[in-house]
Amino acid sequence: MDEHARQQAFVTALVTEHFVQASARAATITESNGRAAIYLSAVSSGLVAFGFLAQGPGRLDPFVAAVLPALFILGIFTFIRLVQTSIEAAVLSLQIQRIRGYYRTLVPEAQQFFDAPGTHDALAVAMATSGNRASPVEMLFTAASMIAAVNSILGGAGLALLAGTITPLGSAGVLAIGAVGTVTVFGLHLLYGYRRAAPTAGWPPLMVRRRLPPPPHASESTQDSPLASPLQPAARTEQPPNLALVEQRPGTDPDA
Repeated sequence: MDEHARQQAFVTALVTEHFVQASARAATITESNGRAAIYLSAVSSGLVAFGFLAQGPGRLDPFVAAVLPALFILGIFTFIRLVQTSIEAAVLSLQIQRIRGYYRTLVPEAQQFFDAPGTHDALAVAMATSGNRASPVEMLFTAASMIAAVNSILGGAGLALLAGTITPLGSAGVLAIGAVGTVTVFGLHLLYGYRRAAPTAGWPPLMVRRRLPPPPHASESTQDSPLASPLQPAARTEQPPNLALVEQRPGTDPDA
């Protein structure tokens, strides 16, 4: 196979990979919407049932004790999966952006159709194509944070009802417990989301961990480097002067 045929085969494979990754990213978004809709529908149905039972003569406590924990657990499962799908979508966006960066190098006219990376933050480039920014503040406006907020309110309401049942506190004390519980649970949700997204986004960890020092030959070019073309060879690192590579043959001693 000559060089021209190899280039054509590579471009065809690259276009196919671009389509597959774009389809996978769309699938993660569809899954996130479906899971969020299921959870919100369950919460809505539970609240409607609470309203009907509150008007009847029967006791509401057994129903609340059974439904609220189930909705809260469902919310935790939904939130965890939404965080996972958000990270998957971000990784797929990075891969798609790398392919688009190569498209820009095919012909000179392609530069007006494909944006140049032009930044040292690869994730910021990928997120900019979807209208988002790669910052911790953007976590508050995701579907996962929406589920976390609703689930935290459910958890705080459950704590308030439990405190009103087993303690002699008044309405003010019960409301205070519910408010503190809501804020605490919401903070735990955000903490989990931040710790899961930090490695992908390059955010600093919240807890300092002891790590081994980097090897002396590690160059700074591997950090904060712009997106490169898939066909460009990796940058070669020069060997230190005092490290000479010696070919060892069978039956010979390299130190001799």
